[in-house]
Amino acid sequence: MPMNKTILAISAAALAGVVALQSGAASAERAVVIPAPAIDVPATPGLQTAVLAGGCFWGMEAVFEHVRGVKSVTAGYAGGTAATANYADVSSEKTGHAEAVRISYDPRKVSYGTLLRVYFSIAHDPTELNRQGPDTGLSYRSAIFPQSAAQAKAAKAYIAQLGAAHRFSAPIVTKLETGRFFPAEAYHQDFFDKNPTHPYIVRWDKPKVAAFRAAFPTLAS
Repeated sequence: MPMNKTILAISAAALAGVVALQSGAASAERAVVIPAPAIDVPATPGLQTAVLAGGCFWGMEAVFEHVRGVKSVTAGYAGGTAATANYADVSSEKTGHAEAVRISYDPRKVSYGTLLRVYFSIAHDPTELNRQGPDTGLSYRSAIFPQSAAQAKAAKAYIAQLGAAHRFSAPIVTKLETGRFFPAEAYHQDFFDKNPTHPYIVRWDKPKVAAFRAAFPTLAS
C-alpha cells in the first residue's frame, strides 16, 4: 500500500466508486486450487508461531485472523534490523524488511502446512516478484521466515511440490529467509476490522477474505 494509505480522507463519491469496485473484485478473486503439503510439521502441545510475508500486511493479517485454530495475528516487519523496523523507513525500500505477519496458532487445530496452503492459495500471489497487487518494492516480497528446522523443511518441500504440480501460471518466487520479526505500529494492527470502509481494504482485502471463506469453508472461523 502507498505511503498515504494511513487513513485517507475521501469524498462520499470516491468511496462509492471504490465500493462499486468491490463486487467486481470479489467475483474475480479466486483461490488457486492446490494440494495439501506432503510434508508437514508434527503437532506439539502449546501454541506455535509462523512468520509469513506476502505483500501488504493488512490483507495477510485479515485472512489469517479468520483461520480456525489461529489465536492471534500481528502485523510487522521481518528481514531487517530493529533500528529500521518502522513504517517510514521500511517504505524507503532500503531496509531489507518485508511487511510480514506473525501468526500464533494451535497446531492441534491447524497445522503449519495448512497455514502454508492458505498462504499460497489465497493470502497472496507467490508468483509476483517484489510486489503484490498495486504495491511494489522489496518490502512486498513473498517470503517465509521459518521458526524451526521442521518449518524450514516443510516449507522448502511444499514450494518444490507446488512447482511440480504446475497449478500456477508462472513460477513461484517465494524464498525462505531468516531474520527477527518486529511488530508494526499500533495503527496497523487489526486494520481490516477497524477500518472496514477504507478504500484499500474494500478494493483489495475484503474480496480476498471472501475468497478464502469460499475456498476453505471448513477452515474459516
